Amino acid sequence: MVRKSSDSLRAVLAENIKTFRRGKKISQEELAERCGLHRTYIGSVERHERNVTLSTLEVLASTLGVTVPELLTDRESPHQKQKDGKI
Repeated sequence: MVRKSSDSLRAVLAENIKTFRRGKKISQEELAERCGLHRTYIGSVERHERNVTLSTLEVLASTLGVTVPELLTDRESPHQKQKDGKI
């Protein structure tokens, strides 16, 4: 049986990758090239369709200049959580 990570964790990863990538002003294609991945792979990760490996997390984090825990930490503001009814 193949086990999948939770959709919420994949969503956090997707949003963080988008945020850090956009902060560096690079496209999905450029991020993919720097990571040695295919551009469609980055798109599917950012749409939280993919279950990434630990080695891919390490490559993404290194390329984006952040740590793996930073990629996996929910950065949604407390104000946004309250607005969305999560508090």
